[in-house]
Amino acid sequence: MSTTGEERFENLLGSHQHDKPTPMREVTFGEHPPEGVILAQLDKVVNWVRKSSIWPMTFGLACCAIEMMSMGASRFDIARFGAEVFRPSPRQADLMIIAGRVSQKMAPVIRQLWEQMPEPKWVISMGACATSGGVFNNYALVQGVNQVVPVDIYVPGCPPRPEQLIYAITLLQEKIQKEQGSFRQALNLA
Repeated sequence: MSTTGEERFENLLGSHQHDKPTPMREVTFGEHPPEGVILAQLDKVVNWVRKSSIWPMTFGLACCAIEMMSMGASRFDIARFGAEVFRPSPRQADLMIIAGRVSQKMAPVIRQLWEQMPEPKWVISMGACATSGGVFNNYALVQGVNQVVPVDIYVPGCPPRPEQLIYAITLLQEKIQKEQGSFRQALNLA
């Protein structure tokens, strides 16, 4: 089937025929989707927004904090997960990363900062010292930060690598995505 130039370009605007309107042809494949309609469960939308914008609080207690800070550097690119904004205030953060050993004097401070964080809030225990006291089994250190605040994800190691903390953040994102009743909580109906 041979076509001339006029037949091929007859549906384009701005052709040489100025006296009559040129018809435009719409090409669709399959069913025509309705415009402006998005079908989703509101819980899943709220959870997607929450998991895509996790803001951790800057809270390093010992040597694990160096690994946490390096996770925020350009080499590991934590911005891919929406968690690059380390907040200086607990009122602006929704994730507390306990990085390092927790002393008995620091435990009430951690609890107070955790209570100042807005809901929903999550906690990652980073390193052997924060998780179980590590090699320091004495009266001055808390033997697990879960005695002070509820912990969502534990990261093992002494000190854990930044890749392990990034993996913990992805596990937390999966946990956030599976939550039920998020929309009702966002509207204070639950």
